[in-house]
Amino acid sequence: MRPTYSKHLLTTTSMMVLLLGAMPAWADTAQERLSESATVLKEIMATPDQSIPEDLLKSAYCVVIVPGVKNVGFVVGGKYGRGFAVCRNDTHSNWGAPAAVRIEGGSVGFQIGASATDLVMLVMDQSSVRGLLSSQFTLGGGAEVAAGPVGRSGSAQTDATFRAKILSYSRSRGAFAGIALTGATLRQDLDQNAEMYGQPVTNKQVLEGSVHAPEAAQPLLTLLEQYAPHEK
Repeated sequence: MRPTYSKHLLTTTSMMVLLLGAMPAWADTAQERLSESATVLKEIMATPDQSIPEDLLKSAYCVVIVPGVKNVGFVVGGKYGRGFAVCRNDTHSNWGAPAAVRIEGGSVGFQIGASATDLVMLVMDQSSVRGLLSSQFTLGGGAEVAAGPVGRSGSAQTDATFRAKILSYSRSRGAFAGIALTGATLRQDLDQNAEMYGQPVTNKQVLEGSVHAPEAAQPLLTLLEQYAPHEK
């Protein structure tokens, strides 16, 4: 009997939809996501021995926080999340307004289940900052990504993390142990930008200082100033 590939694909897709639908709901609005992003950073930094090293955070040009990245797998896996990129201003003195981002990606393998992972990325070089200014760019392509070290100091970095342009940190809420970022796409979220700023704006406009941070972003910006202040 000849295999019915279309039927198999439909079954797989339907299963992925069911798995995503069975997952608990997280933030739906930009304001709620900003609040949850602040909570993610606060909780991660609350345990010094397992947190992002503050010296690395202080050296970062930008921080990307995506709370509750959804992972789903049934032979074909995928991930999807919405969050924010926050960069220092031109003088590297303080943190600017958040720009909305989406992370999207997929994988193939024998896997089943659904989970959500909080994701934090440190952008450590200016070329990757330029990637954030574009409409989209691929992680692991021009921007090499490595799992970042944890603890009180970043001095325990490996050669891989020294070479990496982006350091990634993840906190799993479900069955998957971690999150694979190579090949994932990070793109601007114009709908969420419009919701935050009341007008259509691109990530380039936001990150270059064309708009003021909304009030809902202040808890997140306060935490970034607390853990990664400008060193005079």
